[in-house]
Amino acid sequence: MKHKDGKYHSQPDKGFKVFPATLLVIVLCGFSFYLGGIFCSEKNNLEGKTVQDVSKAVPSPKESAINPLQIKPITFQECSIDYQDYTPCTDPRRWKKYGVHRLTFLERHCPPAFERKECLVPPPDGYKPPITWPKSRDECWYRNVPYDWINKQKSNQNWLRKQGDKFLFPGGGTMFPRGVGAYVDLMQDLIPEMRDGTVRTAIDTGCGVASWGGDLLDRGILTVSLAPRDNHEAQVQFALERGIPAILGVISTQRLPFPSNSFDMAHCSRCLIPWTEFGGIYLLEVHRILRPGGFWVLSGPPVNYENRWRGWNTTVEEQKSDYEKLEDLLTSMCFKLYAKKDDIAVWQKSSDNSCYDKLTDPDAYPAKCDDSLEPDSAWYTPLRPCVVVPSPKLKKTALESLPKWPERLEVAPERISDIPGGSASTLKHDDSKWKVRAKHYKKLLSAIGTDKIRNVMDMNTVYGGFATALIDDPLWVMNVVSSYAANTLPVVYDRGLIGTYHDWCEAFSTYPRTYDLLHLDGLFTAESQRCDMKYVLLEMDRILRPNGYALIRESSYFVDAIATIAKGLRWGCHKEDTEYGVEKEKILICQKKLWYSSNSSSR
Repeated sequence: MKHKDGKYHSQPDKGFKVFPATLLVIVLCGFSFYLGGIFCSEKNNLEGKTVQDVSKAVPSPKESAINPLQIKPITFQECSIDYQDYTPCTDPRRWKKYGVHRLTFLERHCPPAFERKECLVPPPDGYKPPITWPKSRDECWYRNVPYDWINKQKSNQNWLRKQGDKFLFPGGGTMFPRGVGAYVDLMQDLIPEMRDGTVRTAIDTGCGVASWGGDLLDRGILTVSLAPRDNHEAQVQFALERGIPAILGVISTQRLPFPSNSFDMAHCSRCLIPWTEFGGIYLLEVHRILRPGGFWVLSGPPVNYENRWRGWNTTVEEQKSDYEKLEDLLTSMCFKLYAKKDDIAVWQKSSDNSCYDKLTDPDAYPAKCDDSLEPDSAWYTPLRPCVVVPSPKLKKTALESLPKWPERLEVAPERISDIPGGSASTLKHDDSKWKVRAKHYKKLLSAIGTDKIRNVMDMNTVYGGFATALIDDPLWVMNVVSSYAANTLPVVYDRGLIGTYHDWCEAFSTYPRTYDLLHLDGLFTAESQRCDMKYVLLEMDRILRPNGYALIRESSYFVDAIATIAKGLRWGCHKEDTEYGVEKEKILICQKKLWYSSNSSSR
């Protein structure tokens, strides 16, 4: 308030309304603030202060941003031992809340925020460091995946066999009890493209213990083995324990978390998916994710029904009808029978878009999806009973148009032009950058490139550059693209790599203790406004194997806070410079310790 003497005197309730704005900034920053006193200044003196003086007193936003985020130390309790195989978004404890129609209860249903666990998932009693690759393909420790039901039910089909303190994997399956090798040999006879690098990526729906995907690794084919968490205990956990790529998932009411036109091959070996039911909606999803010219392989009912129907608890007439329905449905989706022998039938998705012209008929079923349905939208996107027709502007996405592996890895895919700023030169620069980074990583973490690291996840990839830089090492990389980021996953697949969409505000679709190395590059910088850092790190701890590593490349603003939380996770961490030694970015290398539950006899 201005008095007759020309001075400004503070009033208890009104002073902040009449102060000049510049002085208010100074007051809030702690300068010239006297509790219970009187704030005053001569008007001419206040006006004499320069803008430069004020700018020195109050740090700019950019200057403030370099001050590291500080948080209080936190200690996480152990989860109870019955959470040793906890999968938050596919938790059997919550199945009763969801319907059984089309197995909806097996899909992702993440717990609400107030039900989230803030505890460390313990390993099973007797857990040991996993057997290393390639020996792990044939055997694993029983105590690491202590499930007896699947052993009792499937040992006669040579899925696996318990022997002493180990599970052995003879390489059998329901449709190949004599071994997966001979089964794949026959498949390669039917599909020569599996031998020459044409076929590089595959998906195995209903994968069992992933013996098919495991065999294909030696043949240069990288497979995503897919299975739900169901009564076949821990199929995906067995696959990952063996060192074979796998992910929890089921074709039910939502799209699978993969882009359209991505896989070179899809496989179902008596996977029990009712392909012709519900208007063929499950087969329509396979059509969506399979690239033009790609192959769909089916073994089991109703293939070879003439000789097999007696063992399927059905009649020859029923099986013949089912096979004819399947053929009609596949034809309507522009598949053609490519080859057939014994129990294996192979169809090929057409590369000729003119085949889809028939879908414009109002009476055609299935109909063509309209333009409002984004082909690559695949994160909690409902399945639709329509055909996703490949874009006519894509001329080099068909299987026969792609370079063969391994040349395919180095060539800029056609779909990179769909990404803002994407180009061949951008990809080349990205690959060069990651070669330098990977070389530096190996100096900091000597385990990379050895048998200590097999299962790797790049938690927020762009073009798969990290995976490309490690392509000659004895490991595989699950490339994760955020459902909120630019859609770069089609480029990852076009290069011959594998990956999935995911939102790191939620749990990943895998079992505990399934990855040896988790890598992230600026994930917290990108997602901290949406995702709670504490829960992301808890999820990383859940899926990381004991003695596994987290390689965290982050802004200096977040690194110390991450290290504080990591200490509460019982990780050992050390901070390193990047390859360029810049202050604004650091590398945190953490190792998860092996510990046992307080209630465990192994403690």
